[in-house]
Amino acid sequence: MNDSSHVASATSAAQRIDGRGLSAAISAFLIWGLMPLYMKLLATIPVLQITAHRMLWGCLVGFGWLAARGDTHQTWSALSNPQVRLRLCASATFIAINWSIFMWGIATAHVVEISLGYFIGPLLNVALGVVCFRERLNRMQWLSVAIAAAGVLYLTWAAGRPPYVSIALALSFGLYGLVRKTANVEALPGFTGETLLLLPFAAGFVMWCELSGSGAMSQNSFETTLLLLLGGPLTAVPLVLFAVGARRIPLFTIGLLQYIAPSLQLACAVLVFGESFSGPRVVGFSMIWTALAVFALDGVLASRRRT
Repeated sequence: MNDSSHVASATSAAQRIDGRGLSAAISAFLIWGLMPLYMKLLATIPVLQITAHRMLWGCLVGFGWLAARGDTHQTWSALSNPQVRLRLCASATFIAINWSIFMWGIATAHVVEISLGYFIGPLLNVALGVVCFRERLNRMQWLSVAIAAAGVLYLTWAAGRPPYVSIALALSFGLYGLVRKTANVEALPGFTGETLLLLPFAAGFVMWCELSGSGAMSQNSFETTLLLLLGGPLTAVPLVLFAVGARRIPLFTIGLLQYIAPSLQLACAVLVFGESFSGPRVVGFSMIWTALAVFALDGVLASRRRT
């Protein structure tokens, strides 16, 4: 097969996007984009306790969801496979790290930097897709990636220091997506398996905090307890939606759809929390949004060619 045939084949594959996977991914990023509004209500609670509560209640929601469908055997089957269990253990670790950094950033008024991390993340997803899965990009897709990369580099330079929070968020979430894509397990059983693997640590830590008198539930109001419990569905639902999307659509598409979340997070940071959004940030973010416009145009042109 000649080079032009390779490019045509790759472009065609990039255009065939599963509708259910696309909808699931968009929904996940919308929820994550508005998550700072919820997390800000828990800003006085220690980060590790919030992470443990999210893991605990997320596990109960996931397992209950499977039990209602009569599908708990899928999780047990996945965990009984050593290779799948190892990958779920790795993905659970990456997402727990991601949650902790995310909540620390909100509690310390670094939501703009959080949004930068999730702007960097899609670029890492694109690189992982090309390197690990040999996904091929057409010229407009490469152009959108280049513009977005330039925007992120400019934002990094304008900040005057390495964006540690941003980089850590991008790496942890990018690696989570990579591992989940390679794990041979469906979305909900996989999420439940992840949380089950860390459940002993999460439940043990919550119990220790409560018994020692420093627990978030015993030291706060009933409304705070309800907010912690709400973390279960707010954790489980978007992760399952993301896993569905990651398994059904190319990582390139996941990568650029992921800009939905940081755009909403940026809006929360500036409009709700009053964080600074200076001139250099406006320039850098505008470059990234230009990249999204190029990607959208490529999709429109591809759709017209098919009709």
